Amino acid sequence: MGNKQYSKSTASGSSSSSTTNKPKKTSSLSSTAASVSTMGRNAALPQPARRIIQNFLLVWLDANIDESREDFQTSLKHLRRIVASITTFTDAQQCFDYLSGITKEKAFMIVSGSLGQKIVPEMEAIPQLESVYVFCGNQSYHEQWANKVPKIKGVYTKIEPICKALEVDRQRCDQAMISVSFNGLDPLFMYTQLLKEALLEIEDDDRKSLKDLAEYCREQDDILEDQIKQVENEYRNHTPIWWYTAETFIYPMLNRGLRIMNADIIMKLGFFIRHLHNHRSCSEITHPSSVPMSLKPV
Repeated sequence: MGNKQYSKSTASGSSSSSTTNKPKKTSSLSSTAASVSTMGRNAALPQPARRIIQNFLLVWLDANIDESREDFQTSLKHLRRIVASITTFTDAQQCFDYLSGITKEKAFMIVSGSLGQKIVPEMEAIPQLESVYVFCGNQSYHEQWANKVPKIKGVYTKIEPICKALEVDRQRCDQAMISVSFNGLDPLFMYTQLLKEALLEIEDDDRKSLKDLAEYCREQDDILEDQIKQVENEYRNHTPIWWYTAETFIYPMLNRGLRIMNADIIMKLGFFIRHLHNHRSCSEITHPSSVPMSLKPV
């Protein structure tokens, strides 16, 4: 896409728009997005968000964004069940600048039909852009060009099928970037084991540790309050393995902490790591044929 400018692009045929905060156009990038923000033609790019569990982000480009519309709010509600951080753009050049500056996460993109036809073929060169979903009002028309672009997953006229496709891609992205392996070795395995052994020696108040974890999570931008309350209120009702496999922030948060060796995250989850280790030890005694588990980032 080089020096090509898109600041005067307009969209038509889009069935929805996108989100909150209206700021000031600039060609420079200020890293990552906060929870939900809308970037207009006069907007400054978003400030870095506090993100501790997600390895991906969602951008939504549509020149006809109208936050007051009920269908937009409904679409946003559906998307927030899958991704905590959503950044929307009405200006194509800003969207390109933003995506070009992403280095650590993978990006998913929803784009209106008319804007997508103009810019997506060139945005494909951005390595962090994983998947594109075209959201429009004329599916058959936009499929003619969209089917020629490998990163486009489909052309949609409703938000629900986009959410289903996004959920599949999110899970695949999560597994690829921060999966936990139960067998084999890794260059970071030695350090992970040393840190784990140190954590197992710590004795503290689990009730206080749980409270500290909840407070820490509320300071972030990518953890839903419902999940925090669920862990606070129900933690003792389930086994550590149950929590590890449940659809909460614990699994991705622990894996991200191990993958990037973030001591702050690992210490906050220290009590959970101890519980998980002790539960595994008990399982090995009562079920000797069970597969031994060792936490390691891949």
